[in-house]
Amino acid sequence: MTTVLAATLSACAGTDASSVAKPTNQPTNGASTARSAESASTDGKSGADSTKAPTTTQRPATGSGQAVTLAFAGDTNFQNQLAAVKSSPGTVLAAIAPTLSAADVTMVNLEAALGTGGSPVNKKFTFQVPEQALTALSSAGIDVVTMANNHGMDYGPVGFADSLRIKASNGMPILGLGADDAEAYTPWTTEVKGQKIGFVAANDVFDAALVSSWTAAPGHPGLASAEEVHQERLAQEIRDLRPTVDTLVVFLHYGTETQTCPNQRQKDLVQFLTDAGADIVVGSHPHRLQGVGYRGQQFVAYSLGNFAFQANSPEGAATGVLTVTATGRQIDGYTWTPAVIRNSIPFPLTGAAAQAAQTTMTQRQQCAGLTPTAPGPGATK
Repeated sequence: MTTVLAATLSACAGTDASSVAKPTNQPTNGASTARSAESASTDGKSGADSTKAPTTTQRPATGSGQAVTLAFAGDTNFQNQLAAVKSSPGTVLAAIAPTLSAADVTMVNLEAALGTGGSPVNKKFTFQVPEQALTALSSAGIDVVTMANNHGMDYGPVGFADSLRIKASNGMPILGLGADDAEAYTPWTTEVKGQKIGFVAANDVFDAALVSSWTAAPGHPGLASAEEVHQERLAQEIRDLRPTVDTLVVFLHYGTETQTCPNQRQKDLVQFLTDAGADIVVGSHPHRLQGVGYRGQQFVAYSLGNFAFQANSPEGAATGVLTVTATGRQIDGYTWTPAVIRNSIPFPLTGAAAQAAQTTMTQRQQCAGLTPTAPGPGATK
């Protein structure tokens, strides 16, 4: 990691993220990122994964006892960079790739329809990226994406069919969308260093005119929903997944655009899902950085802002990579590597600029009601 949070955010009691490198032969083709159980390893990112959680016996709170690093970044759709994504996807995120690839597992929000089919729906902003975007992501060290957001179906039913086709054939795990609700809510699980890690994704932000057509249901394609009428379904997925994994991550699209502090709905939803069994909750949608830190024993990143996304203001251009170190359900620590977006691409900050960005994140943490360390033994939640 190039930058670690200052003393007020020095929760890193466990393994530093920078000490765990991914394999140097990181795949450059999205289709080649699908790893099989036969290739399982305890080194770096070459663990086995599956779209359905395996049945296991009850495991201790720290799982295999080995620390794993999980990295997260925000909204990504490569605006202004689509020509580069098509022509040289392996280099688009080169500046930030060392940070992304340093973690054992890395996840971002892909905020666009995926493919080339369909036509824009009737809304103010619509985004679509070609399949090569997955190559750009995997080349930079990203392992899994969510498309459960308010742009995942921007190109209508035909465009969504194209997204589902790519999801089925490419190999990059894509969460939060499906041909029906069963597929949309299906978690992705992976094993690293003997630790079983599960990921679930859902969207809490739908355009009012599109909510029914975009929400996955029995026999109806769409997105996994975290809205109040569906949040129990999401919680049940977490409860079902909980006994089968050591660390459980939920990636949400929620909140209010341009706000730098989480709203009450975000806080309530985090409470609901951590009560259901989530260890780490990560969010996007506000297009601004919000606080990251501990909420009791669980870890929360209310919003990771923009990432590879057009930024129209200094606040919108503030970005970074969050790396969380976990040993099973025990969240050992975290680092925040600040970056800035230039022409829709993130570049790590250094020196005084990086320190100023760390100070801002300290302030956002306080605004969010989070803490830099977990409470000690015996503390109440």
